[in-house]
Amino acid sequence: MNSGMRQAKQPVSALLTGPYGHPLHPLLVTVPIGAWVASLVFDIGSHLASKPGFLTQGSEWLIAVGLLGALAAALVGFLDLAGIPAGTRAFRTACLHMCLNLGITSAYAANFWWRRGDYAHGGAVRPDMLALSAGCIAALVLSGYLGGKLAFRWGVRVADEGTQAEGFGAAAGQGAAGQSAQGQSAQGQRAPFAG
Repeated sequence: MNSGMRQAKQPVSALLTGPYGHPLHPLLVTVPIGAWVASLVFDIGSHLASKPGFLTQGSEWLIAVGLLGALAAALVGFLDLAGIPAGTRAFRTACLHMCLNLGITSAYAANFWWRRGDYAHGGAVRPDMLALSAGCIAALVLSGYLGGKLAFRWGVRVADEGTQAEGFGAAAGQGAAGQSAQGQSAQGQRAPFAG
């Protein structure tokens, strides 16, 4: 493993970004993703309900919850970005991921400001507001794909393969005899299906 890869796997600050092998950024992004997807569901539901005011108000609150979660995820994400060597494909992908997320968060902040108190009329979410939310979710899918590429393809902030291999070794207290018996048992189970 080269030094750039090793650097991208280590936390800049374990206290702020999570310890080695347990990054906080993927945990924190679940808050804005969940809140914003739910807000779109509420937006659509407001066009299907006979008294949609509660869905319109709920959607506005979900956008606010997502904004708070996005700020927390962004702070940790910036620190993770600092650990990726500049000039690499991983760094360029991380920068694009960051820019998309900043744009999405800005669009949701505008959407929240635009909606403030709009539920007082008791009607459905306006189609232009719903369209903005739908566009943000589409961009969020692309950003999530890039984040997944960083973690699952290039292993940014993921434990190295040597550490990962520990999870596939024998269970504590089980010796080589136990492994041998498991191997024979597994071979016996596969034998009837072999050619």
